[in-house]
Amino acid sequence: MDRRFGVSSKTVAIQTTSDLSWFCFQPYRRKTCLLPHPPACPYTFSARTTTLTRRTAFWKEYFMKHALAPALLAISLSLGSLLTAAPSQAQEAVVAVPDAEALFTSADPQLNANKQVALGIVRDLLEANHWDKADQYLTERYLQHNPNAASGRAGVVAYFTQVLKREPSPIPEKMKTPIAFVTAEGDLVTVGYVREVKDEKDPSKSYTTTWFDTWRIKDGKADEHWDPATKD
Repeated sequence: MDRRFGVSSKTVAIQTTSDLSWFCFQPYRRKTCLLPHPPACPYTFSARTTTLTRRTAFWKEYFMKHALAPALLAISLSLGSLLTAAPSQAQEAVVAVPDAEALFTSADPQLNANKQVALGIVRDLLEANHWDKADQYLTERYLQHNPNAASGRAGVVAYFTQVLKREPSPIPEKMKTPIAFVTAEGDLVTVGYVREVKDEKDPSKSYTTTWFDTWRIKDGKADEHWDPATKD
């Protein structure tokens, strides 16, 4: 207890009768405020009352000037910088390799054979659209995970020839399809393609991303297929 005032020397919240509690004062004998380096309050107060009168306006002004206003300024500057920052493109361009056919080879005989099946699908079927050769590369049951094509070899042939209406062209010696990578593991082969897409926010610009096809090879033919397609 502070003998001079008859109150505890612990910090005491002082409230007004007409406003919110603004400050929490240190022990009365020190007559200081919890705010950093506050000026001396020009008004006195009674230690036996919890009512602030003229002191309220003084401490409100001090709080706004030294605590709240700088905080609000910092927040507004931060928001402003976020809103005015240039949109991030955040990417390295996806680039095609110069010799795509070389990616479809492997020192491992089985992986090499599987990659050659994928090469035939990409070059002969997808690029040149010789779907009359589909039975050389696809099993009859050909499990399809693309939501726009039915499973079965007949279903994928119908999708490309009847739905997309692709016409055959000469099979090239060197593929024109831009290939970024080819990976093979076990019975799976994945081919990553370079895909250029128009920027929806600015149609005059475009950016590159990646498309892929993954096939499961069984007995020298693709038996199952995955890609990132969504429903048309």
